[in-house]
Amino acid sequence: MKARLPQGVGGGPGNMNAMIKQAQKMQQDMQALQAELDEREYTATSGGGMVEARVNGKHEVLGLKIDPQVIDPDDAEMLEDMVAAAVNAALAEAAQNAEQEMGAITGGMNIPGMF
Repeated sequence: MKARLPQGVGGGPGNMNAMIKQAQKMQQDMQALQAELDEREYTATSGGGMVEARVNGKHEVLGLKIDPQVIDPDDAEMLEDMVAAAVNAALAEAAQNAEQEMGAITGGMNIPGMF
């Protein structure tokens, strides 16, 4: 005995074509969003605003601002830590933003190689 699926449900050619079109649209949307995300800039600070890092969505450092008051030749390690913290915070913000916006397009599907 064969089971019958309700009309419009199943793997017919029309349904497959619709799925392919939907996947192509999702891919186009993701590519457009990725290009937009690559151009966005993110800024983060550390040391109470004494160090500021600016990055883009490609995870490239665009600039650093260091308040001259924080430059102490006898304590370079503190400045190094503040720079690293500001850069890491800006990069984390860029990554989180990309994940959220891509998730809106993919409906939360985990697509390998996208993030």
